[in-house]
Amino acid sequence: MHNKIIEWLEHRTGIQTAIKNFLYEDIPASSGWHQVIGSMAVFFFIIQVFTGGLLAFNYAPTPGEAYNSVKYIMTELTGGSLIRGLHHWGASMMLIIVVLHMLQVFLYGSYKKPREATWMMGVVLLLITLAFGLTGYLLPWDNRAYWGTVVTTQIAAQAPLAGPYLTRLLGGEGSVGNVTFSRFYALHTVLLPPFTMILIGIHIYLVRKHGVTPAVNDTAPRRKFFPEQVFKDTVGVSIAFLILFMMAVFARVPLGRLADPTDTNFIPRPEWYFLFLFQTLKFFKGPLEAIGSVVLPGVAVLTLFLIPFIDRAPLVRLGKRTFAFTFAALALIAWTGLTTAAIVTTPKTTEADETAPGAESLQAWQQLTPEELQGLAYFQKEKCKACHPGAGKRGIGPDLTQMIPAHRDAAWMIPHFKNPAQVVPGSSMPPVQLDDAGLNALSAFVLKLTPQNEQGLLSAPDFAVQGALIYQSKHCDACHQIAGAGKKIGPPLDGVGQHRDRAWLEKHFVDPKSTSPGSMMPPYKFTPQEMDAICRYLLQLPKAGG
Repeated sequence: MHNKIIEWLEHRTGIQTAIKNFLYEDIPASSGWHQVIGSMAVFFFIIQVFTGGLLAFNYAPTPGEAYNSVKYIMTELTGGSLIRGLHHWGASMMLIIVVLHMLQVFLYGSYKKPREATWMMGVVLLLITLAFGLTGYLLPWDNRAYWGTVVTTQIAAQAPLAGPYLTRLLGGEGSVGNVTFSRFYALHTVLLPPFTMILIGIHIYLVRKHGVTPAVNDTAPRRKFFPEQVFKDTVGVSIAFLILFMMAVFARVPLGRLADPTDTNFIPRPEWYFLFLFQTLKFFKGPLEAIGSVVLPGVAVLTLFLIPFIDRAPLVRLGKRTFAFTFAALALIAWTGLTTAAIVTTPKTTEADETAPGAESLQAWQQLTPEELQGLAYFQKEKCKACHPGAGKRGIGPDLTQMIPAHRDAAWMIPHFKNPAQVVPGSSMPPVQLDDAGLNALSAFVLKLTPQNEQGLLSAPDFAVQGALIYQSKHCDACHQIAGAGKKIGPPLDGVGQHRDRAWLEKHFVDPKSTSPGSMMPPYKFTPQEMDAICRYLLQLPKAGG
């Protein structure tokens, strides 16, 4: 039966022949451990695709939700911190391995005829690896990611002629927002991965077509790729993965506070592999900035592409490639010096890791009562932001963060919501169509607004707003307290996530007596969406006084 299945597959697909041709390809006798780097690069790309897919299962690809979903992955999802660590550090290790692979090819002169196209394809793959790092940098949507991307879009704008078009393409006209986020996310997850797979396939095909470059005067009999070289590749990949795993476990990936476009005091810094370019820009001021940001990198990339056509001399043994070693050494010294200078001159930041154990800093929305979060829902539904754009911005209506908390109270606001023109003669504001409870909630939220917390309150995740609406609609405050609001018949819910998990909460809602014998709480039949929202909201509640 086994043979028949193999024969059927071979006849229909040719897979058995393809595997044999792949494993038993002839390779030079000089091949060895230095050949494992290419296999490691492919392996790390697979790791990135796999861990990226796992993250995508719990990631919300919108600016308002992205930050909270990453925080959820890091603090609540089983193995979430490990998965993000593998993806984050895997990106850095993949870049290191790709650069080492290209350095090896350069030093050995393996780009020479007939392998020019193989080298050029490798340069494209290096640029794509950098593009992965650049587009993925924004996705956590913390302050570091936001301001780093602001700098990136500003650098792109300096490109001669193409600057305005690149800025428009990146959605960075004026500021980094929804458009920039959507395009970076699409590039990182939709366009670059399949494009990279295609290019890796072409690159491997070209390597197989022309064969592994043999050492000069290698006259020893050729040998098969399997089993000796496969064993060496497996050992190399295993060691690299062990290093990655240890980094993911012990080198925690931090998550700063939520992106704040008003925080102009934040000093942006790119990822470590772009620090050399960041430092280079300091040597070019004013009109010369485009030279450091665009011209020099462009010349460097063009030179990489043209190396096979610049160096057309015959292949010589490794010990005689003095110029190649000198050039590589100087490039390494320059990169190390610039990167070190950038690190040394980086001001120390006091921003805390929001996902670190024991982190006590709260998001602004976490300090709202359920009624105030309900008011936020009405504030968004009524599109109040259209006329009241916020602190420091001019709009049709006044700045609510300045005028309302200082000069008005709920007794003034509720009649104003019901009949604006009667309270403020000449007002063009339409009446707010809410019942008294809704108007109370809306006024409670508006009274919380300040110039300092406005951005944080308006960026409250959708699950928190929806969870608070459900909490209010079911009158849970008749028995429980959150942030000091509500009755004390039942236990307070502040910090409930520190001693209960989601499974317990879901079971408690469906059948309260099964988890709390003697409970007076009635069962609730939530839809899956409602259950998800209220559980996520309750699990995010901070401990009282936290």
